[in-house]
Amino acid sequence: MVNRMQFYIDGAWVDPAVKKSTAVVNPATEEAMYEVALGSKADVDKAVAAAKRAFVTFSQTSREERVALLTKVIEIYKGRLKEIGAAVSDEMGAPLPMAEKLQAGAGLGHLMTTLDVLKNYHFEEPVGTAMVLREPIGVVGMITPWNWPLNQIACKVAPALAAGCTMILKPSEFTPTSALIFAEILHEAGVPKGVFNLVNGLGPEVGAAMSEHPDIDMISFTGSTRAGIDVAKRAAPTVKRVSQELGGKSPNVILEGADLTKAVTGGVMHMFNNSGQSCNAPSRMIVPLSKMKEVAAIAKAVADKTKAGDPRGEGTTIGPVVNRGQWDKIQGLIKKGIDEGATLVAGGPGLPEGVNKGFYVRPTIFADVTPEMTIAREEIFGPVLTIIGAKDEADAVQIANDTPYGLAGYVYGPSVEDAKRVGRQIRAGNVNLQGVPNDRTAPFGGYKQSGNGREWGKYGLEDFLEVKAVAGFNAA
Repeated sequence: MVNRMQFYIDGAWVDPAVKKSTAVVNPATEEAMYEVALGSKADVDKAVAAAKRAFVTFSQTSREERVALLTKVIEIYKGRLKEIGAAVSDEMGAPLPMAEKLQAGAGLGHLMTTLDVLKNYHFEEPVGTAMVLREPIGVVGMITPWNWPLNQIACKVAPALAAGCTMILKPSEFTPTSALIFAEILHEAGVPKGVFNLVNGLGPEVGAAMSEHPDIDMISFTGSTRAGIDVAKRAAPTVKRVSQELGGKSPNVILEGADLTKAVTGGVMHMFNNSGQSCNAPSRMIVPLSKMKEVAAIAKAVADKTKAGDPRGEGTTIGPVVNRGQWDKIQGLIKKGIDEGATLVAGGPGLPEGVNKGFYVRPTIFADVTPEMTIAREEIFGPVLTIIGAKDEADAVQIANDTPYGLAGYVYGPSVEDAKRVGRQIRAGNVNLQGVPNDRTAPFGGYKQSGNGREWGKYGLEDFLEVKAVAGFNAA
């Protein structure tokens, strides 16, 4: 049984300083499954003290020791993949096969990629008479979201371990179980006590205490732009490093001459994946104005085949969104789209046909959307696609960049060369051409209000390292 009423601090399961809990609700049934303990500043203080003590020795471990540790973590993680997938599915609603393969699989992927990076990374580099040393930054506070829980936990914890950092993780209160299983995996793998600590809790209490803590050297945060601003403000007085991956309103530019069936079908399916709950979802499809009707018809056919239903049910394409608050917000934005004059092509407000409970959203598509409409500007975080017409390529690029966000961009052209030309002009941290998915060895992160810092691969490791120049190291 996963221990949900204690925290993992200094290598042991311990009671919270103050007894307080919240219900974890299954979004498919709207029923509470169990309670999870909520932490306070006192719990954060205890975890930070443990991490600070452990940093003295863990920061001095060799590459070989950390390689052996990550290898063991990977071995144990593989044995618990199905259990992690089931927990993610129950708590945030992803269809079970997708939760096992993509959600739990993403965590394993980051662990394995980080291990490969660690084996070959140059922590020392001669520069003139100096030696540039890359050293662990210190104690790291990690705040992770509910939408891709293991993806976000692993792409922070793995490089922090590889760097020689110690850490405190606050996972989302909506998806605590997969994080608790992860803590059990690290414990079984022999991660030294105090190196990894987990405190469940709410953002305004545990998250705020971590952001403000003078003994935390870095905050790695993934979540909404609104919450990210609060984290940065709280972190500012202690001048700690703040690495953030925030919201998005990513453009998907389909160029004149592209294979419309392939480009539109792939774009809609990607948008609906994970019920649209991905920060890099291609939520604004920008197409040649003359092709609007044709694009809308192709998109509608995909939406009509997308089945929102029981995450454990046969044939389910997408599950519910995570909670009532998200459902209400999405419904409000769908209504706004209708009220502001966008053409509703598929879906719309309310529950899908034949569904009478659960936080299910009808797979929804709007055509004839203009760039100033609310649904073209605000992050919806649900299975809702907006299709915007562009007069020409230059207009498409202008629309794509007309957003405060800059996490991702997508381009589909008649050729890779055409897609490359437009991809270079998109102001975003990640651009995918011709439907090719992200590469875990390449950096992930955003421009503008989508954040700063980078995760994944070598770039993710470097986010947890300080740079020291030692002059005279190489003097003759």
